[in-house]
Amino acid sequence: MELIRIMLVEDDPFWRDHISSDLADEPDIEVVAVAATKEEAIEAASQRDIDVILMDINLTGNNLDGLEAVEKILRLPNLKPVKIIMLTSITEAEVIMKSFRLGALNYINKSSYEDILQAIREAQHGRSSIHSDAAQIMRNEMQLMELTPMEREVFDLRKTGLSKREISEHLHKSTNTIKTQLRSIKNKLTNFKMD
Repeated sequence: MELIRIMLVEDDPFWRDHISSDLADEPDIEVVAVAATKEEAIEAASQRDIDVILMDINLTGNNLDGLEAVEKILRLPNLKPVKIIMLTSITEAEVIMKSFRLGALNYINKSSYEDILQAIREAQHGRSSIHSDAAQIMRNEMQLMELTPMEREVFDLRKTGLSKREISEHLHKSTNTIKTQLRSIKNKLTNFKMD
């Protein structure tokens, strides 16, 4: 049996110990590196033979430095192909989409901890399906790409709870213009309520 070599990048000692201990119990998985910072992760990735990286997003405070680590690791010279799975508690669409744009293969919320092993094995065998923690957000964001920049601004303001009149005042547009844009948004987006 070929071992899947894992690096865990996690700053929280509880999660670091818990995850690495659970992974070590698996016969087909070997934890070859554990890092707590972006710098440690980049250094380990440049020196070790790693198949899959489990990457936390916030390694120091709320800096999203796990994303920086992904970007730098995937640009390392002479790095063999490595699969990166984001493992985090962040659910913001913007962060999820950036993770995939930077090259992450999957995105799993820590509340879905029990799905990590399957995600690792799927990634290793090149048949990774996007975890449900990220899939719905990605579908929504793809739909939102159909909107013009002005429609997206109106959409975002509406989602914050502003009325048509408040949006028109905020954007210095007539209420009729906002109504027209909301109608257009509703026609383009099937999964969102705009009432």
